[in-house]
Amino acid sequence: MGKVIAIDGPSGAGKSTLSKLIAERLGFQFLDTGALYRATALHLMRNGLKEDSTDEEIASALKGVEIVFIDEKVFLKDTSRSYEEDVSEQIRTTDIGHYASVFSAKKVVRDFLLQKQRDAAIENNIVAEGRDMTTVVFPHAWRKFFLDASEQGRAKRRYLQLKEKGIDITMEDALRDIQERDRRDSNRDIAPLKRADDAIYIDTTDMSMDEVLERMLEAIGN
Repeated sequence: MGKVIAIDGPSGAGKSTLSKLIAERLGFQFLDTGALYRATALHLMRNGLKEDSTDEEIASALKGVEIVFIDEKVFLKDTSRSYEEDVSEQIRTTDIGHYASVFSAKKVVRDFLLQKQRDAAIENNIVAEGRDMTTVVFPHAWRKFFLDASEQGRAKRRYLQLKEKGIDITMEDALRDIQERDRRDSNRDIAPLKRADDAIYIDTTDMSMDEVLERMLEAIGN
């Protein structure tokens, strides 16, 4: 088992950006768990699954499905139909982000992805970010962090990130999306978002990414 740096926190706190930077700086692999959930949501939506679909229906739709990362691209594979597609762009829409959050509250989806996430660390040192990396997926991680920021600060980051990708969104939409995700992530019965007792807490609201990166690297010991 390789070393695991686990990073949790709410949407828009800077987890993905910082995880990639840390992985690059340390020579670790980056595990984009958000992409796993987004690709899963895309597959479920394409197969007609909805928020009120049963666990049995979701489990049936996920049979034979694999999600693979190659050179920072995300591939959705359905072995039952010998089907493979690069979905790196399709999974980054606000609509898919919404349904990834919705389906992530389903136990059957979390169970489907749990071992896939853990397997990533069998032969590699990894940086894993998400909502339950420090509490459920990697409770014995080598280093743990919880990144946080104000609602307004996170909404602004989300707004700028999506605008940069050419996605039409307003600040009001970004704030509403952040608030809805917070509500779902914190109140769900399965693996709710919470800070692990041994995770280092960093409020990134008034910090640049470089400042947060240096603080995290100092805590890691590099």
